Amino acid sequence: METTELLKKVRQIEIKSRGLSRNIFAGQYHSAFKGRGMAFSEVREYQFGDDVRDIDWNVTARHNKPYIKVFEEERELTVMLLIDVSASRNFGAVGESKKEMMTEIAATLAFSTIQNNDKIGVIFFSDKIEKFIPPQKGRKHVLYIIRELIEFKPENSSTDISLALEYVTNAIKKRCTLFLLSDFVDTKDYRKALTIANNRHDLVALQIYDKREREMPNVGLIKVKDSERGGEMWIDTSSRKVRDKYAQWWINCQQKMVEAALKSGVDITSIATDEDYVRSLMTLFERR
Repeated sequence: METTELLKKVRQIEIKSRGLSRNIFAGQYHSAFKGRGMAFSEVREYQFGDDVRDIDWNVTARHNKPYIKVFEEERELTVMLLIDVSASRNFGAVGESKKEMMTEIAATLAFSTIQNNDKIGVIFFSDKIEKFIPPQKGRKHVLYIIRELIEFKPENSSTDISLALEYVTNAIKKRCTLFLLSDFVDTKDYRKALTIANNRHDLVALQIYDKREREMPNVGLIKVKDSERGGEMWIDTSSRKVRDKYAQWWINCQQKMVEAALKSGVDITSIATDEDYVRSLMTLFERR
């Protein structure tokens, strides 16, 4: 992309995402995540209504009754965006591409972050850590992030969500808010990594998908390519058996994702590329 075209695209995204974060998400982001950047204060006995996630199991075991960790809200939060840059994000059949949708959502979250005087950082990942942008404040930093979201070209094409979660858990010692943006097309088991990351930090998962990924259209014989592994093959989409098998693959992927989120206690929402992501984010924030 030429420099002039890139700057124009950055400006367009800035105008849209900054307006959304200021006019629509004003207060919603902060109320959803305030108190999530916490510093340990003390331990006290569990009281009705306390969050069970705050139970200190070691103290509980010693005293044979539940105790919870008490935290004090810190003045500012640190927010990390974990962006899946594997090759499957380039797919787009209905609405915009997954990459474009991820870029707009990430930019909106970034502007919401700095408007609350919080720090924002980014990790781009495929099946390796492609790039780490340390958390900082300020509009200049957010514009740099947006440029990278648009222009960054990963070295690898596959996906490893566990690797990204393990990396951020080790790299960011202070409790922070994590937004994981991915299509969750990952053959490996990432449930354990989700649980560990959510225990250390406050993790929110956003699945970005294209509706054509849910079902295969009946368009006859077509040549398809696995964008992450590179293989190509011809398939007959007029075959009901073929279409059903593909639909079952999608259902299995979704079940794996939902079960992992439920068992790890991670808030998750799915956003299609032709849907209004503002409504989905608002619903997510209100649910928290």
